[in-house]
Amino acid sequence: MAIFPVLSFPLVGQLLAHGDIAQPLIDPCLPLELESPHPQNRERSSPCSLSIPFPLADQDPTPAGPCTVPHALERDVQHELRHVRALMQLEQKEDQAQFKLKNASASIKERRRRGLTWYPVTITQEDIGFGGKVVLELERPAHRQDLHLFQVGKNACVFSNAPGYSGPDRPVLSGVVTSVRRNKLVLATSKEELPDWVINASNLNGNTPNGSTLGIDLTFDEVSYREMHQALNDVIGAHGNRLAELRDVLLGARHASYREPKADDLFYPSALNDSQLVAVRHVISAQDVAIIHGPPGTGKTTTLVQAILETIRRERRVLVCAPSNTAVDLLTEKLAERGVNVIRMGNPSRVSDLLLKHTLDAGVMAHPSYAKMHAMRQTAEQHRDTASELAKEGVRNFGFEGRQHRQQLREEARTLRQAADDLERFMTEDVLESVQVITCTLVGASHRHMRHLGFETVFIDEAAQALEPGCWIPIAKGQRLVLAGDHHQLPPTVKSEQAAREGLRETLFEKCIQRQPNTARMLTTQYRMHEQIMGFSSEKFYGGQLVPHPSVRHAGLEAYDLRFAPDLPVEFIDTAGCAYQEVAIPESRSTANPEEAHLLLERLAQLLTPYDAAEHDEHQHTPLSIGVIAPYRAQINYLKDAIEDSEVLNDLLLQRRLSVGTVDSFQGQERDIIAITLTRSNPQGEIGFLSDIRRMNVGMTRARRKLLLVGDSSTLCRHPFFVELLEYVKGVGGYRTAREMSKST
Repeated sequence: MAIFPVLSFPLVGQLLAHGDIAQPLIDPCLPLELESPHPQNRERSSPCSLSIPFPLADQDPTPAGPCTVPHALERDVQHELRHVRALMQLEQKEDQAQFKLKNASASIKERRRRGLTWYPVTITQEDIGFGGKVVLELERPAHRQDLHLFQVGKNACVFSNAPGYSGPDRPVLSGVVTSVRRNKLVLATSKEELPDWVINASNLNGNTPNGSTLGIDLTFDEVSYREMHQALNDVIGAHGNRLAELRDVLLGARHASYREPKADDLFYPSALNDSQLVAVRHVISAQDVAIIHGPPGTGKTTTLVQAILETIRRERRVLVCAPSNTAVDLLTEKLAERGVNVIRMGNPSRVSDLLLKHTLDAGVMAHPSYAKMHAMRQTAEQHRDTASELAKEGVRNFGFEGRQHRQQLREEARTLRQAADDLERFMTEDVLESVQVITCTLVGASHRHMRHLGFETVFIDEAAQALEPGCWIPIAKGQRLVLAGDHHQLPPTVKSEQAAREGLRETLFEKCIQRQPNTARMLTTQYRMHEQIMGFSSEKFYGGQLVPHPSVRHAGLEAYDLRFAPDLPVEFIDTAGCAYQEVAIPESRSTANPEEAHLLLERLAQLLTPYDAAEHDEHQHTPLSIGVIAPYRAQINYLKDAIEDSEVLNDLLLQRRLSVGTVDSFQGQERDIIAITLTRSNPQGEIGFLSDIRRMNVGMTRARRKLLLVGDSSTLCRHPFFVELLEYVKGVGGYRTAREMSKST
């Protein structure tokens, strides 16, 4: 019998026992057992720990028979999940409260000022989109130049402000925004025909002061929360099935099992490096869960695609998910380029034009039976229209036979629509049965067409940016799981400060990799950064294991163009003692530092003096790319205004070779030059967002050839991270003061 030592790991779920805020939110229908049946075991561990058995190093890591999870551990896991469910309810309430605060009780004028409403709008075009749904082009008056928050992928609804339709129970036409440009937007609706109230309101042009009573609002989407809560309930209640086993493995109560990897077990030839090949073999050998840990620039997406290709060589169909539409679209495109039969689930309006042919609707439209279904729907529509026309002419002109004829037409239309719906369901199932890969967002895995589908393997990309409740939606559909991501980069967004503080920001990726490190394989060769740019992040976040590929090891600016003088790949300009004080903007809780912004832009312009963008265009060289990052919106706005005063920088901005934004906007991207203004400078040593060192990791590792940092060390070095960063920069000779710079210019 194998002897298992006991390791203790912090269990966020135990926090529930110490606070009353979450208690009323626990489902009373599910038993909550807090006491262990073995009190002696409780005495040996802290009240906030989860005891997890692991085999000793010299023992077989894969149990010979089925592993039985002790009841105490199972209860601890369920307790933790109940806590996550309670935090998710806090998050939903906070999210909804913030939305209502901005929208629900405000007048149209106020909502318009906040960017949540366009009013009035007119319907300038009506089309039929994928799935036969109505697509509307809406336009607001040309003189309306109000700032707004509409963007592609947002949920919105059309409303009427006409008498009788403007109350709290007003009818709305819901849909998804698919295009926004100046004063026009396109809305893919959820209806196959326009409601009468929309038609009536759109016909009022010229009869009201503004010409139209129609408007469009951004709406709060409850679907995601509903699906996440259901997924949590399912995983909490799981017992004696595969979901229960995966739950216990992921949360550390059950050991993950693996087959013995073989050197010749890969079907597809590839140019992957050694650590990438190890990760792919790890995925193939996993029986429960495998994690691909991809630090910046290490080719995570390439490795994941190769792992998917190897998996579908062995399995009929797999599910590939990610928390964002952008990540799903990227994976879909990469798989399609490799010749994979892939279908991208979700509303087609959320997908780029290049990927439309890989949507479910496009697959259905290409089905041999589509023409028959379309003809049936057209005939049904004709019968309905004929019956409506006959009704308008009046009963007295036709009598009993006329009424009977209309009823027969309506019945035939109903029968044809039902037959067409049945045929569409058959075609949909036929398309999904024939594909190799289905891609979707986490919540998209609950799509009605997928509810009956099961998968041998579920892949989740960007798992370290995904809220745990969202991950359980696709996990419930699989027999094993592959997670890919990097928990040292951006965490998921959590709007409730209390929920974030009590553990909602901790992802399933983090829990699994911390509680069962053997589930992960880290990619170690990076193809993006000069070795000095890589060095600090490698030591601080990745145990010093990252190795630069020879192609980037010494690739500074001078390697891009010899006219650039040999320069420091990493440079920190210290403003300490220069009295560059931050300026707080109380209304927006934001911060700016104008003098620091000017210093950064001055140094950036100095760096670019040898660069001639037009000449590089003429010789078809890849244009130099530059990113300017600030942690605060107020500083970003100031930088953008200041850039307009610099001819060189403004030209690059207009040519889209220079971009300005927060760290979040640069996630997943890279630039030849990254310049970061750290902004904070105050006697109290308060650094706000900068204390989230993962954001700093993301910001610094966007740079390929040059990383420029500007900040006040006297403020920043109250935090140990910045003490270490400055020591590193000094070690590579990249430290200089603002006074030194002013003397050299």
